[in-house]
Amino acid sequence: MSNFNGQTVIVTGGTRGIGKGIVESFLKEGASVIATYARNDQAANLFKEEMIQFGEKLTLKKFDVSKITEVESFFNEIESAEKTIEILVNNSGIRQDNLTASMTEGQWDMVMNVNLKGTFNMSQKAVLHMMKNRYGRIINISSIGGVLGLPGQAMSKVLSKEVAKRKITVNNIAPGFIETELIADLPEEQVKEYKKSVPMKRFGTVEEVASAVKFLASKEASYITGTTIEISGGL
Repeated sequence: MSNFNGQTVIVTGGTRGIGKGIVESFLKEGASVIATYARNDQAANLFKEEMIQFGEKLTLKKFDVSKITEVESFFNEIESAEKTIEILVNNSGIRQDNLTASMTEGQWDMVMNVNLKGTFNMSQKAVLHMMKNRYGRIINISSIGGVLGLPGQAMSKVLSKEVAKRKITVNNIAPGFIETELIADLPEEQVKEYKKSVPMKRFGTVEEVASAVKFLASKEASYITGTTIEISGGL
């Protein structure tokens, strides 16, 4: 697999969890990475300190991907600086686990705004940017839940067909249970039960997710689009 020298990568939700691992992985491959986040300044600043060896290769940007005006301002800044964006990783997401009958409207709206609307906002603006260069890679970090019973990836499938002739690919990564702070609050007994349900009897690592993201982002994956790769240990 080729490295990513000279390429610029955007990773939303890139300062913690899976996003953090993806950012670090691309930095090690020579890419310049813009890691976005919405709220946690402390985690973002700590991550910046941890990645100090990469210097100006790592840029942090704080904005809400669910707000189109903030997304537009972000991409306007990129255009003004005459930067090109080769890769977008839509990783921003929140978890509001609840039974359908018990979920509040506020919980539902929050999940839809960040996980779905945020992905749409970033993808829409990135595609307009990438079309000028006739090249791009968009990777959406979804969830194995989309396969096991939650809404699927219709938006990604449609977008992949719309931009394919411009040499822009759109694919999904569907992680199962991955060892991050996102699931750190799960009760110990629940964790044991979840691991029993995984054929490999363990949770995945952020490095395993990042490896798949890098493959889909590479030039070697030029004929792969509109698909979903599950990283779930066999769920």
